Amino acid sequence: MTRAALTRLSLTDFRSYERADLALDGRPVFLVGANGAGKTNLLEAVSFFTPGRGLRGASLAEVGRRMPGEGQGRAWAVSAVLSADGGETRMGAGVSEAGAARRTVRLEGETVPPGRLAEHLRQVWLTPAQDRLFLEGAGERRRFFDRLVFAGTPRHASHAGAYDKASRERLRLLTDGPADAGWLDALEARMAEAGALMAEARATTLTALQAEIDTRGERPFPQATLSLTGAWEQMAAAGAKIADIELKLAAALAAARDRDAAAGRALTGPHRGDLAVVHAEKDRPAAECSTGEQKALILNLVLAQAARLSRAESSPSPILLLDEVAAHLDRRRRAALFDEITALGLQAFLTGTDEHLFEDLKGRAQGVLVDASGLTQLDHQ
Repeated sequence: MTRAALTRLSLTDFRSYERADLALDGRPVFLVGANGAGKTNLLEAVSFFTPGRGLRGASLAEVGRRMPGEGQGRAWAVSAVLSADGGETRMGAGVSEAGAARRTVRLEGETVPPGRLAEHLRQVWLTPAQDRLFLEGAGERRRFFDRLVFAGTPRHASHAGAYDKASRERLRLLTDGPADAGWLDALEARMAEAGALMAEARATTLTALQAEIDTRGERPFPQATLSLTGAWEQMAAAGAKIADIELKLAAALAAARDRDAAAGRALTGPHRGDLAVVHAEKDRPAAECSTGEQKALILNLVLAQAARLSRAESSPSPILLLDEVAAHLDRRRRAALFDEITALGLQAFLTGTDEHLFEDLKGRAQGVLVDASGLTQLDHQ
């Protein structure tokens, strides 16, 4: 395993911060402060060191600092120093001018594609927006699970992007014309190729996660039984070859052209899949469990993926971003969460409004007070 940890984080004109600089020692970090102080902004800054739109799913313009009366966010930048097995890598991300459509990513001062970040840093996160994961539509669960897949299989993001792009172009042809059969064949072939790889990555990740959960024994977090409801993921889970999934998906898309044109959307494909989670001990779907049980089930999935990735020899250990997680757990589960993070040797960033929430983590982590005066290291380390 390549142990990865941030040793410095700097922000410029990012969200509420004109300037911020935080020295880190590689241990877990708990950020304490009132609501609105800027704790989640720091987690979001870290999340921009992965491809995609960060943990809030925000546009580039949204994260730039805005003064009262300013119509759009300013140009912004986040930078960090990443330590991994004795070596250091300097990373940066941001936009050089307000309203820019693409962010610039740099490694050691060299501009690189965002996908290169995954070679150095993997992340898994959990936010309050995911508290209703089991009560929302399938799309939210799919995005949550795809983030877990992506943390272990970075190319999954490019496959999903290629699938979505081809799907949009296909739908435009079906609804606006001209519905050229040859061009539709080509687009459906692209969708089928990318979609089969997506289904295979999801099925593989789910199998590995279930095995991880099953072997972790009795813990304060409820055991979960996982499954994927999508037909294409189920084919992959049953052992179908990627080439066979690809052929069947292409044929299904071709047969569904008239139906998809009438519906205004594609009605078959991996974009329709869903993640099903059952509380194993109660044999009850997660949606029927209490709010606390649902939170614990989600957290168990995140910890299982983090544990699995922490043992991978060919990739860096993950960094966890856990926003307002501690407040939703009783003390026993909070202590178990902290014990697991430290036992795995992972750097994690946790936020909370009350310092006492992190009582069981003190001495094993950095504490940082976040308030209007800035970032202050707490001195009980």
